[in-house]
Parts: sequence; C-alpha cells; structure tokens
Amino acid sequence: MSTTPPLPDGAPGEHVPPPAGTGTDAVTTTKEQPEPRSSSVLREILSSGWLVTVLAVVLALVLSGVLIAAADEEVQKAAGYFFSKPTDTLTAAWDAVSSAYVALFHGAVYDPSKDTFAASIKPLTETMTTSVPLILAGLGLGIGFRAGLFNIGAQGQIILGAVGAGWVAFHLDLPPVLHLLVAMLAAAVAGGLWAGIAGFLKARTGAHEVITTIMLNNIAVYLVAYLLTTSVLKNPGSTNPISPPVPESAQYPALLGGQFRLHWGFVVAVLAAVFVWWLMSRSTIGFKFRAVGSNLHAARTAGISVNASFVWVMVVAGALAGLGGSAQVLGTDKVLTADVAASFGFDAITVALLGRSKPLGTFFAGLLFGALRAGGFAMQARTGTPIDVVLVVQSLVVLFIAAPPLVRAVFHLPTPGTRRERAPRPTTKEVAA
Repeated sequence: MSTTPPLPDGAPGEHVPPPAGTGTDAVTTTKEQPEPRSSSVLREILSSGWLVTVLAVVLALVLSGVLIAAADEEVQKAAGYFFSKPTDTLTAAWDAVSSAYVALFHGAVYDPSKDTFAASIKPLTETMTTSVPLILAGLGLGIGFRAGLFNIGAQGQIILGAVGAGWVAFHLDLPPVLHLLVAMLAAAVAGGLWAGIAGFLKARTGAHEVITTIMLNNIAVYLVAYLLTTSVLKNPGSTNPISPPVPESAQYPALLGGQFRLHWGFVVAVLAAVFVWWLMSRSTIGFKFRAVGSNLHAARTAGISVNASFVWVMVVAGALAGLGGSAQVLGTDKVLTADVAASFGFDAITVALLGRSKPLGTFFAGLLFGALRAGGFAMQARTGTPIDVVLVVQSLVVLFIAAPPLVRAVFHLPTPGTRRERAPRPTTKEVAA
C-alpha cells in the first residue's frame, strides 16, 4: 500500500503539480486556506432578513424600557408593596416608560407643544442633521462589510476628513461654490488615503484590518489634538485648541433657512446612498467587491485582483467617512475641535449592520440613530431619564444584530434555508376508517 507524499508549499489558491513518480502527474491540486471565521460571521449577520432587524430594535427598546422602569423612583416606591397592590407598580412602570419614549419622540421627530409649525418640526431637522455623518460613514463601512473587510476605522477617517476640509476652508481663499467643493474633495481624499493605509497593509502583509484601523483611530485622535495646538489649524486669537470659524464661502448652505441647523450635507448623504447603490449593484468594481466578499478564493480564480480590491474598498469607504467629517466642520459645527467625530465612527458600525450594509437600509438606520441621539437630550430634560439609556439601546441593538440566532430563538422564527415539515394530509380512506 503506497502513501501519497505531501504536497509542496505554494501560494493560496495556486495550482501546485504533484511530485513526479506518484502516478498522478495529470492531476492538479488546489491548495486553499480556510475562510476566516470573522468573514463567515459577518456574512451571517448581513444575510439576516428585515424581520430579524426590526425585531432586534423592538427587543432592544423593550429591554431598555425595563431599565427605565427599574431606575424610576416612583416604580421603586411602588415595588416596596408590590404583593399587596401589584397594579401600582405596573402603572408606575408604564408611566415611566411611556413618558420617556414619548419625550424621546418629541425631541427627535415632532413636538406638538410648540407654538409654531417650524418650532414643532425642528426636532426632525435635528435628527436629519445628526444623521448625516452616521449615514455617510455607515455607507462606507457597509461597502467594506460586503467585501469581507471588517473596517472599524470610520472614527479616524471622519477625523482626517474633517482635518482636510478644515485646512482648505481656513487657508484657501476661493469663490463660494468652488471653495465648498474643494473642501469636500479634500475631506474625501484625506479620509480615503487614511483608510487606504489599512487596505495597503492588508494587501501587502496580510495585517488584519481590525487591528490596523484601531491603531489608525488612535493616531487620528492624537494627530488632530496636536494640529489644533499649531498654526496649521489653531485659531490665532484663542488659547484653546480650536480652529478659526469656517468662512461662509466654504460652508454647506442651510437647507431650510437660517432658523434650522439642517444643511445641504443631508442632500450629499442622499446622493452618496444612490452612488453606493449604483457602485455595488451596477458597476464592475462593485461586482468585484461583492465577489471578494462572497468567496475570495473563487474571486482570485476568476482573475480578480483580491489585493487591489482590498485597497480600493478601504479607499472608497474612507472617502465616504471623510465626507461625513466635512459635514461636521463645514455644516453643523462650522468649527474644528478635537471632539469633531464624537462617537459617530463607532455608531456607524451599528448603522451599517442594522441596515444590512445596503444603501437604503443604512440610510434609514442612520436616521434612527440620529433620532436616538437628538431625542435623548429631550428625554433627559423632560423626564429625568439618564441619557445613558440611549447608549443602552444602541448597545442592545448591536448585541441582537450580531446574534441573529438569539433573535430568532426569542421570537420562535425559523432558521433561514429551512422550513417546518408539515404533516401529510390524510387520504379519503384514512378519514373513512
């Protein structure tokens, strides 16, 4: 009995001829590396249906309501005599939860207590304004997720985009429309190049994008803090680390007038969503991205340059996140600070996952998280509910989105690809018997 000698080493996916004399000269063997576990988990999350996504949000709101009720003083007092009069506890809990969520709605969508219609819809405009960087960064992250790259560096890419847009706004003197366009271009280029570093390292050395993007996030945070202390970005007339005000020629114009903060950055986010839809659904480059995300070995065999795809995916994602940074500097804040990115980059991860990395889903997920951020302050001011509850809602959404089997188990949903077996209908003879 003869044994087959071990195959020689070769590059992943390369056809390696067997050694001569084994009797298998006419047979070639394909040597492939197993798919990374992170890619399979990411694919499972993104393949979840819309029903699982909606139920994950509902479940997060329900569990957050339990926390709101538990933290309420009236509920705690009523719970002291729960067994003698349980309805008091239940009523207090319902009042606490309903008043908190109603205040959240009034602070994020529509406030009927205001005197004018413009004042009543101002919360909705705040939601739309807050959602702009979330949508843009989420669209970029979604492209990476569909290409099999777990890019979590949107925080740093937003910061670099804001730095690029801010530098052009402060140091160049250009006509109004041209000034804004050049600043937006600088933001996209800065964010794309910053993300491209991680893509290049992935393609060249195999460095995992999670590690490199985390490191780049930290570098970006300290870089902008340093630049705000130098003549590059610092306001000469201030001792604080803050930039000069953005000149009007480089600002995003107001979308609904000066009484609202909503600016044309929201239109840019809508156009970016349309662009991403076209890129991923109708273009050759998007097909290559999706092919690499589905099966990189098959993509390589089909002649697609996987390494080049890694780089371009990160560049496009970073450019979109950089535009999100420009919206903050040129439209919302009109000034650059070290906290320009807030937590938009990390929240955008949840936005992309909640939207299943699809442009339309990401757009509405960005609006949802914008509403949570905008309405959280009103909820705290009117009901005394800690604003940390909003963070709890976001965290629970992440938990349930990342664990689709858990949501299916809670709501007794069938697993995708399977269907329940139905008992065969009895025949006429069996019924008669």
